[in-house]
Amino acid sequence: MRRGPATSVRKDAKRGTWLVKLHYTNRDGEAIDSTKRGFKTKTKALAWERDFLANEARSTSMTFEQFVKVYAEDVRPRLRETTWRSKEYMINEKLIPFFGKMRVVDITSKEVMDWQNGLLRAKDENGKKFSETYIRTVENQLSAILNHAVRHYGLPSNPLQKAGRVGEKQGKEMKFWTTEEYLKFSEQVIDRPEMFYAYEILYWCGLREGELLALTAKDIDIENRTITVSKSYARLNGKDIIGPPKTKKSERMIALPRFLAQELQEYMEMEYDIKEDDRLFPFTKYALNNTLKTAARLAGVKEIRVHDLRHSHVSLLINLGFTVVAIADRMGHESVHITYRYAHLFPNQQRNMADVLDALMNARGENNER
Repeated sequence: MRRGPATSVRKDAKRGTWLVKLHYTNRDGEAIDSTKRGFKTKTKALAWERDFLANEARSTSMTFEQFVKVYAEDVRPRLRETTWRSKEYMINEKLIPFFGKMRVVDITSKEVMDWQNGLLRAKDENGKKFSETYIRTVENQLSAILNHAVRHYGLPSNPLQKAGRVGEKQGKEMKFWTTEEYLKFSEQVIDRPEMFYAYEILYWCGLREGELLALTAKDIDIENRTITVSKSYARLNGKDIIGPPKTKKSERMIALPRFLAQELQEYMEMEYDIKEDDRLFPFTKYALNNTLKTAARLAGVKEIRVHDLRHSHVSLLINLGFTVVAIADRMGHESVHITYRYAHLFPNQQRNMADVLDALMNARGENNER
């Protein structure tokens, strides 16, 4: 049986500040003692205590579905609309049907494990089981909601942490095309200029789909051979939405190889009536994916997703010997992400390093013999 919190405010004699001591029983029946320290005055300590007790009472009485509305009010203004819509879909489809009527405070690690087991058994509309990567993504949504309740509404702990994760953080296999495979594919779309040049940018520059589809004529500087990435495209409720890119790091200027700058100049000259604020590629992600799928089949190369062209670009840069920092700047990522996500593509670089060190020592030995 869960018991409400008992609190007391007292002076911290050693530090000269005030503290609030908490004692309560969590959802799993465990007695928890905790202390919140560092209040400069008793008034501030009492104010924090009042807020804590109010939030505790609120989270105790709310169902999960009710709390999701509170979560949305708090979080949605801080997110891109496309990001929120993705979260909202998973919450409505995968979380509320199971947890919706439960009080947030009554959700235990056992309930979470039952939900996880249901996801592992479930199948999509095509009769296939959900991938572990997808399950991990859904778990992240549940964890975000429960963590929000912990941080701001007095929930003692996140039961998902105790239950543990069952999904994989990322897929076990990363698909990408070699340059030879990409060139075979591109031959199948060369008679469709808009698609051909779109795939050229994706493969040779590594843009995200949304970044590509948001490009306008003024983002292409033919003379200096650069592309400026400053926005992203999405389609919501039948409307085209241009918003900020995925992260602040995503805003970047990408250098174009000379051949691609020439190709884009030809393309923009073909589009003789294009204005500087017009989208260069006025189609949807669906069209981009559908064309790629069909052309890959005709070319006889393995099927990949449009996003895998971005992986293909990273793979190409790694094989050409560029540093992690240089690749990260080009891709709009932090260096640590490139290192972690693509570590399995770097073994040849390690061998090359060892060979260079060998050559250094061999040269030193030869000099000493002279």
